[in-house]
Amino acid sequence: MAYITEINSDNFESEVLKSDRPVLVDFWAPWCGPCRMVGPVVEELSGEMNDVRFCKVNVDEVAEIAAKYGIMSIPTLIVFKNGEPAAQQVGALGKEELRQFIENAAK
Repeated sequence: MAYITEINSDNFESEVLKSDRPVLVDFWAPWCGPCRMVGPVVEELSGEMNDVRFCKVNVDEVAEIAAKYGIMSIPTLIVFKNGEPAAQQVGALGKEELRQFIENAAK
């Protein structure tokens, strides 16, 4: 079962910046082909990795958050730790590559 929180300007601070565990934020848009490829991978991992929180930001609907973090290309995946970006990946990754990226950033 997937546990992904949709982020908007109202819940970004509480869900991401003030989270007590690392958070993977998937910056995406519905019209983006690679985003649609990485989406199911993120969903799968969200059901397997209980020590990390998973969130999605639709860059069309929440442009101010995307702008704040300088998102120029999507998909962009950022792991936040203690309210700060710890690692960033632009472009789609396979499941094991993405798991490795999250684990390395969450340490």
